[in-house]
Amino acid sequence: MLASSETPMDAFIDATQSAERMCDGFADYFSRFDALLTPTLPLPAHRHDLSELMIDGQTVSALQVMGATTPLNVTGLPGLSIRFCTSLEGLPIGVQLVAAWHAESTILHLATALEARSPVRNLQPAIA
Repeated sequence: MLASSETPMDAFIDATQSAERMCDGFADYFSRFDALLTPTLPLPAHRHDLSELMIDGQTVSALQVMGATTPLNVTGLPGLSIRFCTSLEGLPIGVQLVAAWHAESTILHLATALEARSPVRNLQPAIA
């Protein structure tokens, strides 16, 4: 919708209502739980300059795999992604922590606990 020069009013209203339903769903979830832990991506990290990925023999847009982060952008929930482990190919695998609105301290506390238990916690970037 944002890429379009003109957004029809009915499309804008539908998008706004969808975002409000997402907010309601997250509000219900966070009334019962302190945080949500999800994969950052549904696959290990990929090169940053790729616009398409091959997944199970199908070519997909690199943006399509970012679906786990989209609800945070739409709802304004605080989220944090950290490298938690490494794939067999040596690529980073991240996890995403999400908390209720204005609960940044919750995800920072949980990220500290996760990082302390991560098998990659002591990895350092290679010096060129």
